[in-house]
Amino acid sequence: MKKPIQNITLSLPKPVLRKVKILAVERQSSVSALLTGFLEEIVEREDAYAAARERALTRLARPVSLGTKGTVEWSRDSLHER
Repeated sequence: MKKPIQNITLSLPKPVLRKVKILAVERQSSVSALLTGFLEEIVEREDAYAAARERALTRLARPVSLGTKGTVEWSRDSLHER
């Protein structure tokens, strides 16, 4: 299924646009396709980060039992006795 397309107006400094056009030609692409690819990568990375953050926060909200039932029965000194 083809994604709907929305045109935008983009203002770039002339030297940047010149270099982007050269990159597009070198990659046998268009400026639009080149920018679309870069923007899609950014969006995918941000989505992946948000999902990973949400998973981490969910795990923090439900901590794993360490088998102590919340009671520490040792002291620092007893752990470091030789």
